Amino acid sequence: MKATIERATLLKGLSHVQSVVERRNTIPILSNVLIEAQASGAIRLMATDLDLQIDETIAAAVDQPGATTVSAHTLFDIARKLPEGAQVELSAAENRLTIVAGRARFSLGTLPRDDFPVIAEGELPTVFELPAETLKAIVDKTRFAISTEETRYYLNGIFLHVAEDGPGNSPVLKAAATDGHRLARITMPRPAGAEAMPDVIVPRKCVAELRKLLDEIDGSVGVSLSGSKIRFDLGQAILTSKLIDGTFPDYSRVIPSGNDKLLKLDPKSFMAGVDRVSTIATEKTRAVKMALDRDKITLSVTSPENGTAAEEVPGDYAAMPFEIGFNSRYLMDILGQIEGDSVEVHLADAAAPTLIRENDSSPALYVLMPMRV
Repeated sequence: MKATIERATLLKGLSHVQSVVERRNTIPILSNVLIEAQASGAIRLMATDLDLQIDETIAAAVDQPGATTVSAHTLFDIARKLPEGAQVELSAAENRLTIVAGRARFSLGTLPRDDFPVIAEGELPTVFELPAETLKAIVDKTRFAISTEETRYYLNGIFLHVAEDGPGNSPVLKAAATDGHRLARITMPRPAGAEAMPDVIVPRKCVAELRKLLDEIDGSVGVSLSGSKIRFDLGQAILTSKLIDGTFPDYSRVIPSGNDKLLKLDPKSFMAGVDRVSTIATEKTRAVKMALDRDKITLSVTSPENGTAAEEVPGDYAAMPFEIGFNSRYLMDILGQIEGDSVEVHLADAAAPTLIRENDSSPALYVLMPMRV
């Protein structure tokens, strides 16, 4: 194998694929990236952790087609440190990969291409397209609520499913995530081709890699899936992942519909107030107390170690006065997703789940469980 590639092109491709590779691997081949020089004048880079795989094709001048595998992180670090604008020559022979750029020369050990595992996709019957911006919104509005608790593995991802309960019973695609303390859900019109889509849970790591790749995409992203695998076609890059094999709970049961106390406020100034008073909160006392009175909310935090903090923030509230507590970080995560200058907080009592949304026609809604304070 022999090929020449521009350093910037190589670095960009490697930055995408190497992030899938775990730093510690018991199986040596999983630390490697597959480099395949194709006669058509392109290099294919591929990395996997057996659950997730990124396959990217980049332009190169290929003198001799061939393939090898080499340490992903080492090659990425080399490419990062090479001078800008350098032409990088890659040549593989006799279990070594030689990298030459300007006066720099590296020789790395390789493992045979035939040992490199590839995720077998099988049939992916559901195929549809989503604009990159829509996919970004799905990820950004929900991923902060994904659970990191490994015992409830079925909550370690974003749940995608189709339903017929949109406005006027129109078909919709919904994405939801929850960790048991908070829930985030976004609803959008169902894309053509997703009619018979199975309910799927896209794992957290796949979501993180997808979000990084979406920043470089302007048009649409092809989505293909079955009950066990999902593939995202992102131009030069293809991201394939196994899905979480589990049943996502019926989250619609925790979305309150009868919360009769309505609080309207400016999310930015409210978030800043929560942030200020929670400065004195510790890991144990993340709770911020909200005392609601007519058109005024008093935020307060009491920390046995640090003392107390309080701040009055403006809000539009006309119901009965009462007090409720929330985890300040969870509350700020949700407020950070609100793009407009007004947010509705629908409350029932100090122990009931609270519904937060921009307004009744916004695609995203959030549910937050209160804390005892």
